[in-house]
Amino acid sequence: MLFLLNDVVFDLDEACPVTPADARRFDRLDLDYVLALGCELFAEDPLMHRNDPERARRLAWLIADRSPDVNAALFAAPAAACDPDLVEPRFCALPAAVMDQLQAKGRRLNAVAADRAVWNRMAA
Repeated sequence: MLFLLNDVVFDLDEACPVTPADARRFDRLDLDYVLALGCELFAEDPLMHRNDPERARRLAWLIADRSPDVNAALFAAPAAACDPDLVEPRFCALPAAVMDQLQAKGRRLNAVAADRAVWNRMAA
């Protein structure tokens, strides 16, 4: 399964980003907790999806595991070390064709391209 986190596409089928023991521990976490965790992580580092891709991949896996219909998430933080309440999370379910196109862009996929294709935050 492909998952878009901000402007990075992760393939969650490659290898499970968590161990089976961790997966069992994470079973107790509900979606609200995972979203709050995502807001905290992106409040700390708005570029976490680029600076710490393994941590970002685990967050993507947690979101997808808690909400299987969701395959894209955006955590928009206004600045590093901001209050987690200022992080704006968004989620959506994208068609497989769109996910394939985004993945094909690879390193050329950036915040502007992802916004134009999915989020439309910068639209006038």
